[in-house]
Amino acid sequence: MKLKINVIDAFTDELFKGNPAAVIITENWLASDLMQSIAFENNLSETAFVKKINNKEYQIRWFSPITEIDFCGHATLAASFVIFANNDDVNKITFFAQAVGSLSVTQNNNGAIEMCFPNKKPTVVDEIPSGLLNGLSIKPVNVLLNDQAYFVVYEKEEDVLSVEQYSEQLKKLAPYDVVVTSRSSKYDFVSRYFWPANGGDEDPVTGSIHTGLAPYWAEQLNKKELVAYQASARGGKLICLIKGDKVYISGKAIQYLAGEITA
Repeated sequence: MKLKINVIDAFTDELFKGNPAAVIITENWLASDLMQSIAFENNLSETAFVKKINNKEYQIRWFSPITEIDFCGHATLAASFVIFANNDDVNKITFFAQAVGSLSVTQNNNGAIEMCFPNKKPTVVDEIPSGLLNGLSIKPVNVLLNDQAYFVVYEKEEDVLSVEQYSEQLKKLAPYDVVVTSRSSKYDFVSRYFWPANGGDEDPVTGSIHTGLAPYWAEQLNKKELVAYQASARGGKLICLIKGDKVYISGKAIQYLAGEITA
């Protein structure tokens, strides 16, 4: 069996920046164990498997190298980039995902891709788990939680940039991951994302976590449109817009690789 594969750098317009994701589009679902094996072999933070319904509707599933993921923003952006690149007359599509329902995606005139996601604003935790306190080198100012991750808020941008994480401690927080964040001098806010329990030590750019970060910072900064930067080694820029129970996240993408898998 031969499968077309594309690798896309998401949330960037520069090669070797942003977050790379693999995209495989099929007419029928592959077996789950085969999809997991392919994701493990790719060894990227996500591989998106997309089942085509028609030119404007698709089902989508996301796999890290170690497990299937409920929701992934950057791989959705990567999959959208591939679909738009191969359908010149289409500028709006809908993905259907089991855990999060329908996700509408639009390609804007400037080449940016805007994704409509559910608002997943976090809430303050009553008790900070020891795995979180022991898993970061800098003590949190505030800690919140949604269904994806613990949100660690720092007073200074320098803390976000310099904090060290200890994977064995953070793994104790499974199934939750950890995002650290603060206000920024250049952007509205910055973040870094650690997910040793579900994929790897640090994710380059994480679209899904901004469905919680953006609503939090929108309230703190009293503004609905925000510019975010995920300060990983590769780095990535995201434009976030809050509209009620939806968070619109926009970014650009660029093709790195097109190839064929023999499975």
